[in-house]
Amino acid sequence: MAKPTIDDDALEEENILDVDVTAEMEASFLEYAYSVIYSRALPDARDGLKPVQRRILFSMDEMGIRPDRGHVKCARVVGQVMGLLHPHGDVAIYDALVRMGQPWAMRLPLVDGHGNFGSLDAGPAAMRYTECRMGPAALAMTAGIDQDTVDFKPNYDGKESEPAVLPAAFPNLLVNGATGIAVGMATNIAPHNLIEVVAALKQLLKDPSIDLDALMRHIPGPDFPTGGKIVGLDGIRDAYATGRGSFRIRATTRIEKVSPRRMGIIVTELPYMVGPEKIIEQIKKGVDDKKLTGIADVKDLTDLKHGTRLIIEVKNGINPEALLQQLYRATKLEDTFAINAVALVEGQPRTMPLKEMLEVYLAHRLEVTTRRTRHQLTRAEDRLHLVRGLITAIADIDDVIAIIRSSADAGEARERLMGAFDLTEIQANYILDMQLRRLTRYSTIELEKEAEELSTTIASLRLILDDESVLHRVVGDELTQVSRQFGTPRRTILLASGGAPATAVGPLEVPDDPCWVLLSGTGLVARTDSADPLPTSGRSRHDVVVASCRTTAQAEFGVVTNLGRLIRCRAIELPTVPLTATAPSLQGGSLAHELWPLAKNERPLGLVPLTEDAPGLVLGTRLGVVKRVNNEVLAKDAWDVIRLDDADEVVGAMADDEAADLAFVTSDAQLLRFPAAAVRPQGRAGGGVAGIKLGAGARVIWFGAVRADSDDVVTVSGSADALPGTEAGLAKVTPLAEYPAKGRATGGVRCHRFLKGEGALLIAAVGPRPVVAAAASGSAVDLPAADPRRDGSGVALAQPVTMIAGRPGGPSAADAGGRDDASGGDSSAVESLF
Repeated sequence: MAKPTIDDDALEEENILDVDVTAEMEASFLEYAYSVIYSRALPDARDGLKPVQRRILFSMDEMGIRPDRGHVKCARVVGQVMGLLHPHGDVAIYDALVRMGQPWAMRLPLVDGHGNFGSLDAGPAAMRYTECRMGPAALAMTAGIDQDTVDFKPNYDGKESEPAVLPAAFPNLLVNGATGIAVGMATNIAPHNLIEVVAALKQLLKDPSIDLDALMRHIPGPDFPTGGKIVGLDGIRDAYATGRGSFRIRATTRIEKVSPRRMGIIVTELPYMVGPEKIIEQIKKGVDDKKLTGIADVKDLTDLKHGTRLIIEVKNGINPEALLQQLYRATKLEDTFAINAVALVEGQPRTMPLKEMLEVYLAHRLEVTTRRTRHQLTRAEDRLHLVRGLITAIADIDDVIAIIRSSADAGEARERLMGAFDLTEIQANYILDMQLRRLTRYSTIELEKEAEELSTTIASLRLILDDESVLHRVVGDELTQVSRQFGTPRRTILLASGGAPATAVGPLEVPDDPCWVLLSGTGLVARTDSADPLPTSGRSRHDVVVASCRTTAQAEFGVVTNLGRLIRCRAIELPTVPLTATAPSLQGGSLAHELWPLAKNERPLGLVPLTEDAPGLVLGTRLGVVKRVNNEVLAKDAWDVIRLDDADEVVGAMADDEAADLAFVTSDAQLLRFPAAAVRPQGRAGGGVAGIKLGAGARVIWFGAVRADSDDVVTVSGSADALPGTEAGLAKVTPLAEYPAKGRATGGVRCHRFLKGEGALLIAAVGPRPVVAAAASGSAVDLPAADPRRDGSGVALAQPVTMIAGRPGGPSAADAGGRDDASGGDSSAVESLF
């Protein structure tokens, strides 16, 4: 074989350049970093979307894959986006599409997925198996895009065009949040509640100088789609003030019996983007490493119908609350969320505080609304111009036809029409292009009506463009409409700092220290961290305490329900709340139906200690029966303490005191007070005795133990047909001493005089003054001053009253059997709103 030769002329034509490797790497890296920052990882502050998300929604809108149409294969959407707009792989496009359809990732999903879109612990099925279409919220993101509301730019090969930003009818950056890792920077923005964000935007529209504190009255913190609890609000304020901050997210848990002999920790909501399988893995590792003790078993009962349900069974003798604190420290049941609010503003990455994010979005919506209004104005003016030409032509249609027939060509016809009827070239062309059959649709009256409507529309559109306040009102009204259409209640609970775990959890066995068990009017139950005397006054933003019981942390107590049952409970199973100097707060308490096995329509009424030397019970029913029950503690989880007739139920229950007075208040405004000694104690199987004689159609609405020297009677009257909580009614406060004591089983005395239109008492209570009341929201309702007239009429209230603080726990000041750690106690002081 001949040896190849080198062509000297070819060598002379080569042009080899020496390039510095460092300079080449810097230039290439900067170009790559620029592409990642601006074209992939960071969202635009106006619509809150990354380029791939924006291209997906725009493509689906162009393809007509809307909520009112059927799903299509995700592979079809991915192929369309990749082929026309997104110069990257199909995996990145599909991942972005799936995330926009996951309700646990997006507070307001933009894609309606069909098929396996994954879970918190597993990825989705392949795109050839899944289907999608636009979610209803996605239509709001693209609404008006065909009305010149946003700028378009060429795609990656210059053959197509794509929007630089979407119109975005709602603030997607805050509502759905964002996460992304670029080169040298990253973004992590928490989801928020749409209703709260819209309220802040409307306030900012009214007052551009509003400060952060005022904005946070509307947006108190993030609202994650998975719920949970945010513990500690200082980090949230730092994030809103500077764009950077961190806070702790805690799972929503409750402690309840999971078997007849075992307690368990039930997890119903997990921190954002934390899956149950991850928690189970961490728990098993903690048990294997001896870092977690007291766990008997872990079960994952999570499903699509019931949502998250993780059951952590606790070994007998272990304090579930202390174990829960260990779980917070050792697992992702408590996680940290760090906000780093970085987004693109005018093409530049910027760390944005809350107010700036709101301002950027508002500026965008104002521009979108302005451009849309101009577009609509131009279309309306053009149509009005054509309609006026048609009106002129229709009025002399025969002459128009004659001119057209006698003209040599279209140009001559156009010139003659313009000269004969003073038409513009556009109007003349429109008449010439119109088919003769379309003349049958037109009449002068209809055209004049259309012209009038167009003139009105044009005037309103010009008003929007000329008056800034009108423009702001239009933007505010559109935000309100979106909020009403897509807004949902808050899911994440905000806790100031009470949920912070201690640095050292301490022993799992809780000392048997004295405490109070409290029951609120909304069904929250908790125990206090001490047995100090309960406060005698104080108000805050919650409901009222309706029952209390002094016991110890390891002791048992009883819950009396409206069905006449007494349920055995343990104080250690209840969450602990601090006993402050003003009022105990049950905000961290648990709902009664989550703790105790209550039947349908069963609710707790009273709390009593379960000891051999504790006092008995005193009960009053809706049909006027009273019963004093001898103390009897059975070896059962629950037992009946009264035999009730059909349609009867217990309305009041408390610890017995033979020296006290008992009182009934009925719906027809009768009050009967008589000594408890007039009622003979019975066993639990007894049905009680007649307490008050009821009038026709009347029923008992309140029963309890009272003190004539210190109690007030509060009655609220209204229509007998009014639904509960819908009528404010007329309230009256009268000292109980004004009502004389009567004999048992009598009709009592009138305690409220009905005015015209009134027919019944809506609510009533007797308690130590000053008696306080609350609305359904928990806010305090001011009651009128005391009225010495026992049968006087009431004073109108500002809002309906749903709760009145009576005397929880009974009037006795003596403890049970001399024990200071498990008594019926004097809880008459618990009359505060908190």
